[in-house]
Amino acid sequence: MSHLPILPIVIPLAAAVLLLLGHRLGVATKRAVSAGSVAALVVVALLVLSEAHQGGIGVYRLGNWPAPYGIVLMLDRLSALMVALTAGLSIPVVLASLSGADEKGRHYHAFLQLQLAGLNGAFLTGDLFNLFVFFEILLLASYALLFHGGGTERARAGLAYVIVNLTGSALFLIALGLVYGVLGTLNMADLTVVLPKVAAADQALVRTALALLVAVFLLKAAVLPLGFWLPHVYTAPLVPVSVLFVIMTKVGIYALVRVSTIGLGGASFTADLLQPWLTWLSVATIAMGAFGTLAAKRLTGVTANLVLISSGTLLLGAASGNTTALAAMLAYLVHTTAVTAALFLLADAIASQRGTMADAIEKGPGLPGRLSLGAAYLIVAIAACGAPPLSGFIAKLLVMQSLRDTPNWIAAWAALLVSGFVVALVLGRAASAYFWEPGRAHAAVLAPGAPVRSSGSTAALWATVVAALLLVPCAAPIAGYARATAEQIMTRQAYGAAVIGPDDAVRRERRP
Repeated sequence: MSHLPILPIVIPLAAAVLLLLGHRLGVATKRAVSAGSVAALVVVALLVLSEAHQGGIGVYRLGNWPAPYGIVLMLDRLSALMVALTAGLSIPVVLASLSGADEKGRHYHAFLQLQLAGLNGAFLTGDLFNLFVFFEILLLASYALLFHGGGTERARAGLAYVIVNLTGSALFLIALGLVYGVLGTLNMADLTVVLPKVAAADQALVRTALALLVAVFLLKAAVLPLGFWLPHVYTAPLVPVSVLFVIMTKVGIYALVRVSTIGLGGASFTADLLQPWLTWLSVATIAMGAFGTLAAKRLTGVTANLVLISSGTLLLGAASGNTTALAAMLAYLVHTTAVTAALFLLADAIASQRGTMADAIEKGPGLPGRLSLGAAYLIVAIAACGAPPLSGFIAKLLVMQSLRDTPNWIAAWAALLVSGFVVALVLGRAASAYFWEPGRAHAAVLAPGAPVRSSGSTAALWATVVAALLLVPCAAPIAGYARATAEQIMTRQAYGAAVIGPDDAVRRERRP
């Protein structure tokens, strides 16, 4: 196989090293290096997506060591989709950074590239230990990006975020130790081979270890009751960082889907590990996000709670464990990533023109250029609440149709419909305050020293708005790709054969 699967990791990692070595370079040079890295990453992501679309499963063995002993990177439809989403999201992130966010510290672009390397590594790795390694890389970068720019609010949110994730990392290591101690492997494809052979005396311990892994992934995905940290953390950083964080919760969902489909479903004693409680946690997370949107006083707060709603919706697909629901989940994943990023950028655009009021949902001064900004708001709001004819309606309809034959479909449908109504109500109320109601004195739209809207931020906003619009004519190809991806994910034997080969070719350690 070619070296293509490792390039999404190497490109941003090399750019991060270059930026750290050249930390005394001017901001223009750092922007050029970061933009060049993102441009190269987008090209590679398109090539990766094209190769994965052929239907095969690519295995990249580092050092040419055979699995399950060596480090492997896996390129299939799912990992290619996640890499492409990350690369696409990095474009508005870099554009929005040109507004001056990258001038508040010397290492902003270096940590941005490290975050991209960690994300792509997590999506491409084929074993659990290296998933932990890439989790730590992206988390360390996210700590620095969250604190970037300073301030009491970021310090408070950052402290909670660090404590929560350090706890998750400790649980992750404990779970990995238990899994390796009993099974003798951490390769995800190898789980399909060894799990069905676990002795009855060890099954309870294996279930406990895998339950710890699931808990860690749910923590990363901000699922109730482990998701209370998300709204504060996602509203505290600079806007480009919030946009990049949109993909962070998807890492936990991706890891859960990988482990549940490849590993848990391969053995009778682990097949029901996620049932039926994960469905109810998904519904509760959607409800928590809906209540959070009602309580939010700023548009960024509403958007952060929309991330919770999207996490719960995505986990409904993972909880069902069937091909149709997984396909709908993946189609919804593409939609929610683009729309949530657009809402964060839209909140920044509104805040930059309202002075000290920022994006508070209350009457204020009239907005310059309210027609173009209002048009962008209308498009994104319709997509976010799931109303026709935009992508939100199509994606949510696919999810609801896929859940019709599941045991708890009534609760799932009620959560999806009510949350959509609540989001529409909240975004309508915000639109009234921003664009329609007569506000305060028109005199000082911008407070002294307030940032002026940059062309980079405007380009980032409209890039995401256009992406949200393009999802409508691309709905059929996206749904087709999602369906093929779900079918590939559920074919455990093909995944295991691509990585491991025949089981009798693997010399296994004798466990005591």
